[in-house]
Amino acid sequence: MAVNITEADTYIAANCIDIEDWTDCDEAKKIRILNVADRSLTTKFSKYTIPDAATYEFANELAIAFNDSNRLQMQGIASYSVTGVASFTFKDWAKSGVEAWIPQSALDLIGSENGVKIGARQAKWTVL
Repeated sequence: MAVNITEADTYIAANCIDIEDWTDCDEAKKIRILNVADRSLTTKFSKYTIPDAATYEFANELAIAFNDSNRLQMQGIASYSVTGVASFTFKDWAKSGVEAWIPQSALDLIGSENGVKIGARQAKWTVL
């Protein structure tokens, strides 16, 4: 795997819908995001070959997840306002954890590369 910023920029610009958070990142943050995306996918799907495109799809989602506003939610802030400008309230059911942000498009790319079907479903505990 040889993920790099130039290829990521090109792929994300051509294949992802919401790219503003990725394009707003500086080069150092893009490298960190790509490293986390690659490491997370490689760890979670260790039996499979991870195509660069899957890493780029996930990296774009991580850029959205860790933008300035969403970071506040992850740090436990329920709402905040900027006087005369805007007020923000976060939903309490929002995604948490890096793996929760793996998009189905990345799972499809990994599955296609390896000839398997990978879904986002997972077993969860429940009380009856």
